[in-house]
Amino acid sequence: QLQLVESGGGLVQPGGSLRLSCAASGFTLDYYAIGWFRQAPGKEREGVSCASSSGGRTNYADSVKGRFTISRDNAKNTVYLQMNSLRPEDTAVYYCAAVFTTFQAMCSMTAAYYGMDGWGKGTLVTVSS
Repeated sequence: QLQLVESGGGLVQPGGSLRLSCAASGFTLDYYAIGWFRQAPGKEREGVSCASSSGGRTNYADSVKGRFTISRDNAKNTVYLQMNSLRPEDTAVYYCAAVFTTFQAMCSMTAAYYGMDGWGKGTLVTVSS
């Protein structure tokens, strides 16, 4: 059974950094595209970043470009989101999602691409002084 577990969230001051992890179990990530999403209180879920199954293609929302970096370690079956220069508006619950794909160079920051089953339960990031 596909399971994703996010970790690494917490309280950080503006300008600080956090690294989120998304650990997969029950399957190997080798043929899965990965997306990171976030949802702030009262707002819709939005795509933050994604990585293709090969890791060769990544994409970022304009709001995080240059500050966040997605990476994957298929040997550890884990995907990471390094978040630097955090801002109060980055405060949200962060989710990872995975979808099986034979297109090694494709990823998406659209939630529907990942279906209903391939989601973690989220980790809370709070950026505040």
